[in-house]
Amino acid sequence: MGEILFLAHRIPFPPDRGDKIRSHNVLKALAALAPVHLGCFADDAADHALEGEMAALAASHLLLARGKSLPVAGTEALAKGLPLSLTAFHDRRMAQWVGEVLRSRPIDTIFVFSGQMAQYVPEHFRGRVIVDLVDVDSAKFEAYGAEGRGFRGWMERREARLLRAEEARIARRADRTLLVSKAEAALFTSRLDDPARTVEAMGNGIDSTLFDPTGVAPEPRMSAMKGPRLVFTGQMDYAPNIAAVERAITRILPLVRARCPDASLHVVGRNPPPALLAHHGREGVHVWGRVEDIRPWLAAADMALVPLEIARGVQNKVLEAMAMELPVVLSPGAATGIEAEDGRDFLVATSDAALADAVIALAHDPDRRRAMGQAAREWICTHASWEAALAVLPRMLGMEKESLTDAA
Repeated sequence: MGEILFLAHRIPFPPDRGDKIRSHNVLKALAALAPVHLGCFADDAADHALEGEMAALAASHLLLARGKSLPVAGTEALAKGLPLSLTAFHDRRMAQWVGEVLRSRPIDTIFVFSGQMAQYVPEHFRGRVIVDLVDVDSAKFEAYGAEGRGFRGWMERREARLLRAEEARIARRADRTLLVSKAEAALFTSRLDDPARTVEAMGNGIDSTLFDPTGVAPEPRMSAMKGPRLVFTGQMDYAPNIAAVERAITRILPLVRARCPDASLHVVGRNPPPALLAHHGREGVHVWGRVEDIRPWLAAADMALVPLEIARGVQNKVLEAMAMELPVVLSPGAATGIEAEDGRDFLVATSDAALADAVIALAHDPDRRRAMGQAAREWICTHASWEAALAVLPRMLGMEKESLTDAA
């Protein structure tokens, strides 16, 4: 086969948040199959410092600073009738580089990670186009818009409508459109005027060797506290995560503490907004912000609480907690796409009271807590490796007779 052009809206390094974990592992798998040329954006100086890792993996690369402010991108979106998600990632330098790579290299596949980057696929390109949307973003903005008020609510409903049209265009242009779970793929297909398009699920995986509780010491400040210690991890400037933590703090944790007065909730993840930081140190809540390694915090917890109300795709935070032998109490949305067994591998509950009851029950039953954590890790090791998740890539690239292991 020829070479691959890989386009990502964020640099796939370091693999320390949901989208970067997936893009990083997909990129590594593709680079084991053929030379890859990588074009992506950097959010800050820390991203630029990782350019050497890009160069070591990719045959060539372009890393651009994404300097367009939200007001500028919004003004451009309104003027051009485009989704803000597209104008925020539009840069003529990226388009010029893509054109040059296609002219100078034998590219037979463009792999697009995230819908924002599909705008860079030229209409004249006649090779294979694979677009990994991961989630149905338009559905997410529909959920935001249903709750939003004023100008922001109007913008979210506008974004949902325009993104849905863009997703349909992507499906028409791509040879394959990938989503992170069967449920997400079915939802995407149901929203297309032409459901005959090739839409497939390609799940997430996890490195169960890295996320192994036997090789990690618990975070001492957290483990020194009385239990039960609940943990929520994730990018904390992401609206669904903020909403989930606010729900946990204001509606679930008080019910838990009524029965377990020493219970604490530990929020671990970068960029928590001021409204969340204001809860730190009050009523059992601890907001730790960005940490270098999430594993010690998971190791120090008694269980993970993931009460997401708006959730798209497979939640890496759930997979990571399960791999670390943590029992997970979660909402139905957070469990979507994870085909583990409720009651054995994790506990699913819908209402605030039911989620609190599940936490309390596990807090009072250490044997069940231990058994559920062990079952969770066993499920991860058996069903959720990255090798298994990405085994479909050779087939998608026309290499049906090869495997990732053979090509490495």
